[in-house]
Amino acid sequence: MKRDFLAVTDFSKDEIYETFRIARQLKADVKNGKPHHYFANQTMSMVFAKPSLRTRVSFETGMVQFGGHALYLGPNDISIGKRESVKDIARVISRYNDWIMARLFDHEHMIEFAKYASVPVINGLTDYNHPCQIMADMLTIQEHRGTVEGQKVVFIGDGNNVCNSFLNFAAVVPYHFVLAAPEGYDPDPVTLERAKAAGLSTIEVVRDPIEAARNADVLYTDVWTSMGQEEERQKRLNDFKGFQINRELLSFAKSDALVMHCLPAHYGEEITEEVLDGPHSVVFDEAENRMHAQKAVMVMLANSSGAGINV
Repeated sequence: MKRDFLAVTDFSKDEIYETFRIARQLKADVKNGKPHHYFANQTMSMVFAKPSLRTRVSFETGMVQFGGHALYLGPNDISIGKRESVKDIARVISRYNDWIMARLFDHEHMIEFAKYASVPVINGLTDYNHPCQIMADMLTIQEHRGTVEGQKVVFIGDGNNVCNSFLNFAAVVPYHFVLAAPEGYDPDPVTLERAKAAGLSTIEVVRDPIEAARNADVLYTDVWTSMGQEEERQKRLNDFKGFQINRELLSFAKSDALVMHCLPAHYGEEITEEVLDGPHSVVFDEAENRMHAQKAVMVMLANSSGAGINV
C-alpha cells in the first residue's frame, strides 16, 4: 500500500516522534559524512505551481543524499488543471517516478493528485496548509527545548497555511498554540474547531500581540502577503500594523524565547532584521531542518509500504 503525506494529521503522535528521531539521525549522518542511500536509483518529480527556494533545494538535495534524483517541473512545464487534468498528470508521472512532491495553490488539486498517483505524494505546500514546514518547525523546537509538548508557541500574523498546519499539529500532539491576528485574518474555521475538539492542546485566537507574546516559549511569524495575494498588499500592510516581531514585542516573551520564521522574510514588515539576526533567532536551524524532516517523512512513507529501512 502506498501512503501520502498531505497534512500533519496523516501521522499519529507516535509516528511524528519517530519521524523526528529519524530526522535527527539523518541530520547526524550528513554532518558526519555517513552515506544513507536508502533510495538509490529512485526518482522524484517535483511539481511547482508556486516557486520556492527552500522547498526545491531541500527536496532536490535530499534525494541526492538518498542516492536518488529529483526533477524540477516548474509552472511553465506543467499548468496544473489547465493544459492537462490533474488526474492525468498524476497517472503519467507515476509511470516514470517513484515519488511525487507537489507545491500547489489549490489544496483540492493536491488531494486529487494523491488519489490518482500510484506512488507516494508529499505536500510541499498549498494555500490551505504546509505540513513539511511544521514538521521542520517542531523538530527545531524539540532540538532546542527537548520537547514540543507544553511549549507556548505564539504565531503573530495571518491565519494562513502555516497557521493551519500548526492547528493540525495541535490536534495530534499537545502544546499551547496562540494566534495573534487582526479581525478578518483568522485561520480556516473547520481546522480551528477540529483542533479544539481534539482536546489535546490549549488553543487561543487573540487580537492583541502583546497579550499573546507574554511568557511565550516561541514567537513565530510569516509574511503578511503570500503569493497570489499581491493585490491585497497595501491593505494588509495597514491591517497588520502593530503585529511585527521586534525587540519590544520580544521583551514580553520568556527571556530565552525562540524566534522563528518560515522565510522568505520581509524585513521591516512582519519582523525586524535586528530580531531575525539576533541571539533568539533559530530561523536558519529551522530552514536547514526542512531537508532533514522531509527526508524522514519519506522514510516513514516507505516503511509504511514495507520498505524495512532501519535508520
